[in-house]
Amino acid sequence: MDKSIKEKVSRIKFVISDVDGVLTNGAIYKSNSGDEFKKFNVTDGSGIAVARAVDMKVALISGRYSKATEIRAKELRIEDVYNGTLDKIEPYTKLKQKYNLHDDEIAYIGDDIIDLPVMCQVGVPIAVNNAVDLVKDIALFVTSKDGGNGAFREAIDWILTAQGRYDEALQVVKDKIFVNYK
Repeated sequence: MDKSIKEKVSRIKFVISDVDGVLTNGAIYKSNSGDEFKKFNVTDGSGIAVARAVDMKVALISGRYSKATEIRAKELRIEDVYNGTLDKIEPYTKLKQKYNLHDDEIAYIGDDIIDLPVMCQVGVPIAVNNAVDLVKDIALFVTSKDGGNGAFREAIDWILTAQGRYDEALQVVKDKIFVNYK
């Protein structure tokens, strides 16, 4: 990894992610009765647990409102969820103030042009593999995986590896998981 990128990644304390196209593959399934379904990847959920293991906060900002997003965020114990927010700068600013953070301490994972305003402000903009070219062009890292297929987890692993904290995070998770099996 380039030294200047590693320096930027070393400052990251907070990860914000888009939902549709990052935590999901961007598809929205509708039943005949109008019920909505989304597919979330369990590996990405594990990535949130890995981040949390080293006290890295995770927030979601979704441009499209979805009850499925609320339910998944609750399952993952993500307390900062902005669901149905087309102007992502407003919640981004609120999160910075709430946690007393600076732009260079935040990473954002996105896939489409609605994510660009925030991605242009954060210290570490990240794009998923199937993001639009404009998003990929400004990203410091582009995942090898597509959104909804483990891209979020890949981004978390990349950040923690660059920070030299990956093994620590895995050990904390392992200790929590296997505490009852010793």
